This record gives sequence, C-alpha cells and structure tokens, in this order.
Amino acid sequence: MSIVQNKKAFHDYFIEEKYEAGLVLEGWEVKSIRDGRVQLKEAYVIIRKDELYLIGCHISALPTASTHIVPEPLRTRKLLLHAEEINKLVVKVERAGYTLVPLDLHYSKGRIKLQIGLAHGKKQHDKRESEKEREWEREKQRLMRNK
Repeated sequence: MSIVQNKKAFHDYFIEEKYEAGLVLEGWEVKSIRDGRVQLKEAYVIIRKDELYLIGCHISALPTASTHIVPEPLRTRKLLLHAEEINKLVVKVERAGYTLVPLDLHYSKGRIKLQIGLAHGKKQHDKRESEKEREWEREKQRLMRNK
C-alpha cells in the first residue's frame, strides 16, 4: 500500500533497477507518515562510508507531537539494506555514473519501506519523447473506446 510516490523521478530519470530499503525513523515521524504528512519530491539518496542516507525528505510534524522533542522535518535519515546490496549500489553509482532516487514510500508487513531506484538522467529530448509516447497511448485508448 503506497503512502507517497515521487512522480518527478519517473519524469527526470530512466529507472534501471529498484530496491526496497527500510528507514530509521523516530516515533513522531512514523505518526506523521501514517497521517500522510510526507513529501519525496525534492529528496535524494547519497552514499557515505558504505551506508545509504535519505536527504531532503520533508516529514511535517503533527500538531500533537511531543513537547519534549524538537522535530526536524528535513533531517537526514539512514536507509537499511543488506551489505551485499549496498556494495552493488556503491559500485554502480561510483563507476557507472548512476544516481539513487527515492521512488515510493509504502507499507510492507506493517513497516514503512522506501523504494529506491538506480537511475540514469534523461535529457530534454528524452523527456519530450516519453511525453509524446504517453499522449499517443492515451489517444489510442480514446480511439478504441469510441469504436
């Protein structure tokens, strides 16, 4: 069950592979995510010391958050993956020029997971081409419905 999707990522990148990662979250963040107060639009994933981190993900605190903590909406959150998966990603990002992009925040067995994609950037003409394809698919559907 999807919580939020990063549709901009599919517009700006060719997604080669997808991985599912866990997130290290605080209690107020989990409550806010369950309430739908999360945004992945400007988020990205980086690699530091063989660990993955999510940066730029905005999680707004609930007004009923605890008074003894100061919530940081844009804090850096650690991602949890198996070591061999991280090693594969490190090699591909550093040597092959790929980028790690957050795609989808969803529930899996009661836990909040982040789907990240190994991606290549699109050029402007690639974006126009995929937009034309999408419009043609819609037009075909309309024509089929009318006949």
